[in-house]
Amino acid sequence: MRRTDHDCSNISRTRRRDIVVAAGCGMFVAFMVGMSYAAVPLYDWFCRATGFGGTTQVATAAPSEILERRIKVRFDANVTAGLPWRFAPEQTTLDVKVGEVVTAYYTVVNESARETSGLATYNVTPPTTGAYFQKINCFCFTEQKLKPGEKREMAVVFYIDPEIVKDFEQADLNTITLSYTFYPLRLSPNPSAETNSRAGRS
Repeated sequence: MRRTDHDCSNISRTRRRDIVVAAGCGMFVAFMVGMSYAAVPLYDWFCRATGFGGTTQVATAAPSEILERRIKVRFDANVTAGLPWRFAPEQTTLDVKVGEVVTAYYTVVNESARETSGLATYNVTPPTTGAYFQKINCFCFTEQKLKPGEKREMAVVFYIDPEIVKDFEQADLNTITLSYTFYPLRLSPNPSAETNSRAGRS
């Protein structure tokens, strides 16, 4: 059966339509993938700016006043699977005044026979207190490398913003938990060690 010019024209239009639809779907998928990558830093920025999800704030200076109201700060320490570290606070709780600058210490020990590397994240609970928990100095989000058996003391300097007393939702608040979790990082190869190893084999 012979195809007419009309049939060929319809087939050509159908193919063009299919190509346009396929290109549109491809662009949409690429856009969604790009948005998924962009969502991570945007979400992180939002949490840091608002204290959402218990993300603490970063301060550059101490507050101008110290109040008599006291809040107990509980310190929590966690290590995920794959990182052979022992990690614990030196004090499990501290009773602090609102606006008082406090230094707390954590201790970490590499219990393996090799150098390992980890990175800590943090949050506070209740999550609504994240906007008032101000950190001046912290070991979080900084790669920590420990040699076999090495023990290290790490400090966090913080205060509870006096603005918390103006938040009626926090009127009955008496305890805040600061929680750190260490995750394993892969150590980058040592070029000199690799070079020496190759030289020994030659």
